[in-house]
Amino acid sequence: MAAGLAAVGEADIVVVHDAARPLVSTALIESVIAAARVHGAATAAVPCVDTIKRVEDGLVVETLPRGALVAVQTPQAFSAPLLRRAHAIAPELDASDDCLLVERLGEPVAVVPGEIGNRKITHPEDLVWLRGELRGSAGS
Repeated sequence: MAAGLAAVGEADIVVVHDAARPLVSTALIESVIAAARVHGAATAAVPCVDTIKRVEDGLVVETLPRGALVAVQTPQAFSAPLLRRAHAIAPELDASDDCLLVERLGEPVAVVPGEIGNRKITHPEDLVWLRGELRGSAGS
């Protein structure tokens, strides 16, 4: 990430996007950037539709309140100085996303509505879905 931050030079806003989400829309990118301009940091997210349980040693220890949970996506956008500061304090931290680093600074991260079609391609079944989406859009 250090090389990427160095490469953007004097940019005001830095957008981080996961290449595993190839169907991100321009509108979603613009929404995250707009929120980052206001709040300093922003991410896209969709509501959790599944019941989420915390498990330890193969046993359920807690059912989390679904209404308070979201599944975070990329893109994520940040003011460049904030993202640089977040990475400077914990370059060795194994963070699942850049928002976690900003959260650790005690800074707010805005959430904008994500898109179901902004699906992460992780499993072989996701590739089947993606191929179908691409075939469908080619016929449009």
